[in-house]
Amino acid sequence: MLCTNNNSLYLFCFLLFFIQYSIRGSGDSRYSQSQGERYQHFTEKTEFALKEIMSSGGAEDDIPQGERKTVTDFCYLLDKSKQLFNGLRDLPQYGQKQWQSYFGRTFDVYTKLWKFQQQHRQVLDNRYGLKRWQIGEIASKIGQLYYHYYLRTSETSYLNEAFSFYSAIRQRSYYSQVNKEDRPELVVKKLRYYARFIVVCLLLNKMDVVKDLVKELSDEIEDYTHRFNTEDQVEWNLVLQEVAAFIEADPVMVLNDDNTIVITSNRLAETGAPLLEQGMIVGQLSLADALIIGNCNNQVKFSELTVDMFRMLQALEREPMNLASQMNKPGMQESADKPTRRENPHKYLLYKPTFSQLYTFLAASFKELPANSVLLIYLSATGVFPTGRSDSEGPYDFGGVLTNSNRDIINGDAIHKRNQSHKEMHCLHPGDLYPFTRKPLFIIVDSSNSVAYKNFTNLFGQPLVCLLSPTAYPKALQDQSQRGSLFTLFLNNPLMAFLFVSGLSSMRRGLWEKCQEYLRKINRDIAQLLTHSRSIDQAFLQFFGDEFLRLLLTRFIFCSATMRMHKIFRETRNYPESYPQLPRDETVENPHLQKHILELASILDVRNVFFENTIDDY
Repeated sequence: MLCTNNNSLYLFCFLLFFIQYSIRGSGDSRYSQSQGERYQHFTEKTEFALKEIMSSGGAEDDIPQGERKTVTDFCYLLDKSKQLFNGLRDLPQYGQKQWQSYFGRTFDVYTKLWKFQQQHRQVLDNRYGLKRWQIGEIASKIGQLYYHYYLRTSETSYLNEAFSFYSAIRQRSYYSQVNKEDRPELVVKKLRYYARFIVVCLLLNKMDVVKDLVKELSDEIEDYTHRFNTEDQVEWNLVLQEVAAFIEADPVMVLNDDNTIVITSNRLAETGAPLLEQGMIVGQLSLADALIIGNCNNQVKFSELTVDMFRMLQALEREPMNLASQMNKPGMQESADKPTRRENPHKYLLYKPTFSQLYTFLAASFKELPANSVLLIYLSATGVFPTGRSDSEGPYDFGGVLTNSNRDIINGDAIHKRNQSHKEMHCLHPGDLYPFTRKPLFIIVDSSNSVAYKNFTNLFGQPLVCLLSPTAYPKALQDQSQRGSLFTLFLNNPLMAFLFVSGLSSMRRGLWEKCQEYLRKINRDIAQLLTHSRSIDQAFLQFFGDEFLRLLLTRFIFCSATMRMHKIFRETRNYPESYPQLPRDETVENPHLQKHILELASILDVRNVFFENTIDDY
């Protein structure tokens, strides 16, 4: 062994810790030197530490020089990787360019570290005392890097890479020995690994794996709280409750013949969006950036991701592709001979942002928006209504949506009594978005005060569309609000939403696939209705060239037509609206579309829940 006794081992670890921080200390002039010079200095100090320990134990000659260098190189790579990983939190969360080179360097070091420990495992086991949980920590960090790269780029393929590393940790039981050590901080590392793994599996729709992980996490939390008298027991139990509720958020189950649940994906597939007919005149704009904002009271969430945010996120992504099996390094130049394919729009996920945070991200997206591109803003939030009558009807007089629930805190100070003439500071009013209408803007508002955004004025002549949710639902459906909004469900999974409003809670896979095929036909016909309309606002057609926006528009029309035909949706506030308004007789109340909806209802044997007297005879 490298150290002749436990005291020597502790001394060696302490000396390495001292060396690492003395090298990168701000008072050390070597910190500004080149990487090679820093490595040489690190090696010299490590050699000194090794000699001190070996001479005290009389075993200096027992360590071959090659093995000594292996330990030194590993310690250097491990320290360098930790420095770079910790530096990630200092990078700005907004902006798409300045972070890429830093991510590339971090991946490069972790690639070397991972391969190094694989090639020299026996030496590191014998001389360094490398433990399996330490290998698991390296793999977990790599998984986190891939996940955060996905968040930065919206490239779903990196989720598969994160899953590969997280899955390897579990399969190889890297954390299995942690529970035998009397160190609660190591157990917390294991629990956090489980929570991160669950998030990745949720995003990849690997629900079977999620259920297994939740059971394992529950057992680990029970063991952790039993062994250690900790203060975070309630927090970990809350994590379990949140993920359990998240799994059960879908209101309809699709079943195989053996009653096992079918996992359905709602990302954009190759045949997902209706194709454009030859000769269709539509805009050439493409969706480049999206802000997904969530702040609904009491809605199910997990890891700062509400159900509505989760559903909209998936509606704006393509099905993930597997990357090469070798460990790729994001941030590096792509090979020129790789087949080109359209990327996912870049997304920011903002859970309960303050107004200043939201405006910062909006400004960053607006600044970096390429030419002929669209910025999408999705708002799932509690409505803020006008406090009283106003003499004017400007863009700040109709209320808006609340993006942050800490309404009574301003600069950290509680405000016990607010002047009713003052407006809510974290309310996003339609007028707040006016500056960003200088570029093409597509807005989706799912809120009890969504109609506030019906009062837009297009000041700059750029394409602008707002899709607005109903402001209230029939009482029979209100109990489902915690499991996500019905409007967003229609935009994410219109067939599941149709089944839900029809009173169905489960369906066989064969019938589900038949209905999905018929729904694709409905979407194609809706696309024709839009492009053939003579009175539709051109803003809709400007956005219709993009696959994601085309699918959202067709689903919106399907949603609106379904609710208008449904027997329990009888109030005007039960219907979605839009800015600019759609020509009803050519879209949401078109007899041809109504006939399709009734035919879909007939396939499901639920035609009785829809009105039929709105259909013209054919």
